[in-house]
Amino acid sequence: VQLVESGGGLVQAGGSLRLSCSASGRPFSPYGMGWFRQAPGKQREFVARIRGGTGSTDYADSVKGRFTISRDNAKNTVYLQMNSLKSEDTAVYYCAAGPDTGISISWNSWGQGTQVTVSS
Repeated sequence: VQLVESGGGLVQAGGSLRLSCSASGRPFSPYGMGWFRQAPGKQREFVARIRGGTGSTDYADSVKGRFTISRDNAKNTVYLQMNSLKSEDTAVYYCAAGPDTGISISWNSWGQGTQVTVSS
């Protein structure tokens, strides 16, 4: 699966951004999709995921209640709506995809990343 992110940018604290990730190359709907992020000097961390079959979602505690992941299987696209952004959300955001066994998702495809910068 090839992944291309878009929608990053500069926003003030308290603002919103929506990231998009377009997938191509394989049937999209069975894949689990997710978002990860990496801030300068830190390891890449999980942000959110959406399952391939059920469409159920999971979030990191740090973004729960502020971020929403969704997918449009007809458009082969996954979204991350980010509200009430904080300076600590500043990072490069990566889209990821992988086969969803129903138990776990094996993340084996990654996008190039999109920068999100939140100014305080």
